[in-house]
Amino acid sequence: MLGRTVDGRHRRHRRAADCAGGNLAAAVSLMARDKGGPAIDYQMLVYPATTFSYEFADEPSGGESYFITEPDLQWSWDHYLENDIDGMSPYASPLRANDLSDLPPATVLTAEFDPLKDEGVAYADRLADAGVAVEHTHYDEMVHSFFTNVAEPRVEQAWDAMAEIDAHLDDALADEEEDLLVA
Repeated sequence: MLGRTVDGRHRRHRRAADCAGGNLAAAVSLMARDKGGPAIDYQMLVYPATTFSYEFADEPSGGESYFITEPDLQWSWDHYLENDIDGMSPYASPLRANDLSDLPPATVLTAEFDPLKDEGVAYADRLADAGVAVEHTHYDEMVHSFFTNVAEPRVEQAWDAMAEIDAHLDDALADEEEDLLVA
């Protein structure tokens, strides 16, 4: 989470996270809009989990060749939700929200070999359809979690994704002078 600090208090907020964290960042942005604050300035969603439903599960997932598999996702949802009904809430499944308008600008990154790819693409498309400024970049030949693979052996696409996010954050923060607080 990134937030601007002014006199020791956060005035501006950005949400940045991957996978389940991307789900939380998108959900917090929705909830902040719906509840009247705090104002979220920007969403950085890296291969976000955006829906509890398995409507995208028809695509072959690559089985064990993916870093994360469909059973891994099911395990995560089972530990995140008290019951399946909770998964119908847009605060658990942002893609299920009836209205995505008036959300903060977003960058959405997806990876080719990721069971979350299609729902990430769908969420980026829905944001754009709702009039939200969104940048979506799809990384071919990458697996879930490629973004965090910046150690040796070097994965160039991970570094490219980091540079892209850096550029988008620079644009989003261009008018700000205060230091950022990283939590």
